[in-house]
Amino acid sequence: MNIHEYQAKELLHNYGVPVPRGYSATNAGEVDTAISKIEGDLIVVKSQIHAGGRGKGTFNDGYQGGVKVVKSSEAAQTAAMAMLNNTLVTAQTGPAGRKVQTLYVTEGCDIAHEYYLAIVLDRETAQAVIIASTEGGMDIEAVAESTPEKITRVAVSPSTGLRPFHCREVAYALGFEGDQVKQLSKILSGTYKMFWEKNAMLVEINPLVTDKEGNLSALDAKVSFDDNAIFNTLRSSSYAT
Repeated sequence: MNIHEYQAKELLHNYGVPVPRGYSATNAGEVDTAISKIEGDLIVVKSQIHAGGRGKGTFNDGYQGGVKVVKSSEAAQTAAMAMLNNTLVTAQTGPAGRKVQTLYVTEGCDIAHEYYLAIVLDRETAQAVIIASTEGGMDIEAVAESTPEKITRVAVSPSTGLRPFHCREVAYALGFEGDQVKQLSKILSGTYKMFWEKNAMLVEINPLVTDKEGNLSALDAKVSFDDNAIFNTLRSSSYAT
């Protein structure tokens, strides 16, 4: 069972993971309110559907892109109205597409580099496995096929839990040093705690980004749960409906 990006980011935020400020919207009035709350020059409007490839998708009326980065509130409004309640077709939806009933309006980020970071449950060993790569923004399966050497996997025993050396191993594999190691350790600690407390099967941050000042944040996120755990998990999220 998957939840939407805005719900996943709310959960991550509650566990201390830095995410861009953002607001969900399901109608024109909520879109206006969300846009008015965004500070800065960049505004990102994202269609919320359970499918990847949103940015390269096409709407049923020909409008291109289910994710738009714009530089004004007027452009954000135009993009939002083009997406809301229309059907988005991506490589993962099939030709029928999926209707966009919720948007996520967030502040933009001056991206320096994109990374991949995830925690997944290994059912055979009942261990959490951290998967990380310098090739963020890409499908991790494609990275594994083309450049497997760029993927780092770190298993974490549930008997010991996440330890500082796990975090350092991942940080160094991604090329971080100094304060960025501390930032990543905080992100991993919060993500790992959320993973177990919410009975998640997968927590994926793709991309995890650094900005021009070297700060890390979760730009996009996906969370999948065991179906038996989903009710209690969503009930704890302020974005649940």
